Amino acid sequence: MQFQNHLKPNDGANFGVFRPSVSKGAVKFSTFGASQSSEQMRTPEISAFARWYERFCVQPHQPFFANGSVQLIAFTGLMLLAFLTNGVIGADITLFHVYAFVFVIFIQFFLGFLFVVFPKFLVQASIAKSTYMRQFWAYFIVSWGFFASMFFVGKFYVLFMALDLALQTISFITLFKIHARSLVKDKYDTKWVLIAFAAGLVANFAFLLSQVDTKFSFLLRQIAIYAGFYLFLFALIFAIAQRMIPFFTSVKIAGYKINKSKFLMEKLFFLLALKVLFTGSSLEILPDVLLFIFFVYELFFKWKLPFFKAPAILWVLFLSLYWIPFGFFITAFNDLSDLFSWGAVFEKASLHAFALGYFMTILIGFGTRVVLGHSGQVPHAGKFAIFIFLLLQVVTCARIVAALGLNFSLDYAFWINLSAALLVAALGIWGVKYVTILLKGSTPH
Repeated sequence: MQFQNHLKPNDGANFGVFRPSVSKGAVKFSTFGASQSSEQMRTPEISAFARWYERFCVQPHQPFFANGSVQLIAFTGLMLLAFLTNGVIGADITLFHVYAFVFVIFIQFFLGFLFVVFPKFLVQASIAKSTYMRQFWAYFIVSWGFFASMFFVGKFYVLFMALDLALQTISFITLFKIHARSLVKDKYDTKWVLIAFAAGLVANFAFLLSQVDTKFSFLLRQIAIYAGFYLFLFALIFAIAQRMIPFFTSVKIAGYKINKSKFLMEKLFFLLALKVLFTGSSLEILPDVLLFIFFVYELFFKWKLPFFKAPAILWVLFLSLYWIPFGFFITAFNDLSDLFSWGAVFEKASLHAFALGYFMTILIGFGTRVVLGHSGQVPHAGKFAIFIFLLLQVVTCARIVAALGLNFSLDYAFWINLSAALLVAALGIWGVKYVTILLKGSTPH
C-alpha cells in the first residue's frame, strides 16, 4: 500500500499498479488493472450519521449530559402539566417528582462527569468508550421507559425502577474498580463519592421495596426519600463540590488558598445521617441546627470564597453553596415551630432551597463549565449564561414564596405553577445553547 500512496490520480488507470508479494523468500511484483486498483484504493464511505455519532460519544459527559438535560425538561414539564390539569397524570407525584429527580435524572449528569474525572483523579486509563456507551444507552432506555410508564395505569413503572437500580449498581462497580486499582495515596474524595453512591443504592432499593403494600411501606418510602435526598444526592454533590470549587478558585483568583476543615466529609455525612434518622421527630432540630452551624463556619470562616472577585462562571458555584446554610436555617425554624406549636407553615421550603438553589444551580454552573471546557472553548459565562443563573435564583425564590406564602394567604397554585414554568423556561433556554454543543459532539482524538 506504500506504493499506492505515491501514485498520481491516473497512474492506476493508465499503467496498472504494482503489487508486491513474497514467495519462498523472494519479492515478486504483479499488476492489477484500473478497475481492481480503484476498488482496492477506494476509502470506505462513512455516513453523516456515523460521523456525528462518533463525535457525539467521543467523551462520556456528552451523551449523559444531553439525555439528562432533555429529561430534566421533560419531567419538569410533566410536573407542570400535572399541576395545571389537576390529575390528568395518574401516577403518584412522589414517582415523577421525587423518585425521578433523585434516582433517575441527576445521576446521569454526575455519572457523565465522574466517568471523565474519576480516572484522572486516580491516575488510571480512561474508561473505554464501549463501556460508558453501553451504560448510556441502558440509562437512555430505562429513564425514558420510566417516563412513559407515568402515563399507564398500574405498576408498570416498577420494572424500570428495578432496572434503574441494577444499572446504577453496574455504574458503581465501574467506578469502584477504578478506585480499587489506583495506587494513588490520597483517595479521600473518590472514597466519599463512592460512599454517597452506595447510600443511594440502598435508598433506591428501599424505595423499590416500598412499592410492595405492607404495613411498613409508608415508613420505608419516607426513609428512602430522605436517605436518597441527603445521604445520596446532597452528599454526592458536595463530595464533588468540595474538591472542585476550591480548586477552581485557587487557579482563577490570585492569592486564594484552599482552607478546608479536617474530616470534612466525615462530619457532614454523620450529621446528614442523624437528620435522616431523626426526621419527623422532636430531635430533628439537633442535626438541623448543627448542619446550619457547620456550613456557616465552613463556607464563611474556612473557605472564604471571594464572591465579588470571581467571574460569573465561578461565582454561580459559590451562590449554589450559599443556599445550603439558608436551607438549614429554614429547617431549624420549621423545627422550632413544630416544637412550640407556633402554627407556622413551611411546607417544602427547605427541600426546594436545596433542590433548586443548591442542586440545580450547581448542576447548571458545572454543566456550563464542562460543556464549554471539553468542547475546546474557554469556560466562561457571558450575559446569556448569567441570565440563566439569575433566572434559576428567581425560580428558587418563587418556590419558597409558594411554601411560606401559605402563612399569608397567597395563591399557592399560582406560585407553584410560576416556579415550574420558569424552571422549564430556564432549562429550555440553557439547552438551546449548551445541549446543542453537546449534540454536535467533539472531534475524535
